[in-house]
Amino acid sequence: MARRRQPAPSAVLVAAESFIRQFARELPVSGAPERRLREVRASIESTGTYEHTPEELAFGARVAWRNAARCIGRLYWRSLVVRDLRRLRHPDDIAEQCVEHLRVATNGGRIRPVISVFAPDRPGRPAARLLGEQLVRYADDPRSAKRTALARELGWKGGKEEFDILPLLVQAAPDRPAEFYELPDDAVLEVPLTHPQHAGFACLGLRWYAVPAVSDMTLEIGGVVYPAAPFNGWYMGTEIGSRNLGDTDRYDLLPTVARLFELDTGSDRSLWRDRALVEVNLAVLHSFQEAGVTMADHHTESARFLAHIERERRCGRPVPADWSWIVPPLSGSATPVFHRSFAPPDDALRPALLRRGEDPWAGCGAN
Repeated sequence: MARRRQPAPSAVLVAAESFIRQFARELPVSGAPERRLREVRASIESTGTYEHTPEELAFGARVAWRNAARCIGRLYWRSLVVRDLRRLRHPDDIAEQCVEHLRVATNGGRIRPVISVFAPDRPGRPAARLLGEQLVRYADDPRSAKRTALARELGWKGGKEEFDILPLLVQAAPDRPAEFYELPDDAVLEVPLTHPQHAGFACLGLRWYAVPAVSDMTLEIGGVVYPAAPFNGWYMGTEIGSRNLGDTDRYDLLPTVARLFELDTGSDRSLWRDRALVEVNLAVLHSFQEAGVTMADHHTESARFLAHIERERRCGRPVPADWSWIVPPLSGSATPVFHRSFAPPDDALRPALLRRGEDPWAGCGAN
């Protein structure tokens, strides 16, 4: 008599078992995993999914940050404040708690790393999505063009001035229009940019927001997908000075700053772009320090990243890293990370913060 073949375990079950064992291994105080594994298996068998305990959620979110190959600031992964908001699915509630996220993370300028985890996708019931790269973005930023256009289609009347803050966009389901929500003034701390040696820099009217809360990534823990899980650390100065303000497809301010500082722009050999870039970055670091807002410089953060690698080595864990993201976009060869090679990024590593494509609903089984 032929033996009946047992069905292969589902992908969710495989991922769940791996995570539960990792949780028990890294946090021995949680005890042996066998009882919890039985609970998880039974839940997946009956519903197709399972629910993380608050402790599992917090651990998974922190390890997802630890696994983020593009982040240089992972030394602080254990300090991540995890806000368990899984009960919330309605756009109004999600928007309200995104505002609270910004308040908690801002912390009077002493920026806290925070993640707010909203409802997960369920079989046949996808959860709401946040549409937008970060909780705070400016309407005149070329990178925000699509989001600005969508907000206006939905009825938003703003975006007529420089550095107007875009509203939050929350979509409850792929077949429903997004809702937009204005951010209150007290939720967004902004820093006016000045220069320590050039008073005229302030006349450019530049500013930037204090909390870089990423909102277009999906948190995956043990096979459970959380599509709305905005998170933040604090800024490294070059993210604003070199990329947001300096890139030609963003604010492209180097020619303006070169004219302010009367640099010779007639030849590339004068290195006017390099000199202007340094002045913008100096202004950003100076301004955040004067405002009492947490910000790292790229030299200090590079050294701290190597300290993180050493700490993880002592724990027996490799540190996957994308070299092109870890090396800062200013004076890269003057930082210690430039001269190192790293373990390559591992797309299979979980828990993880995963980048979404253009369609935030792709892969959720809702279409």
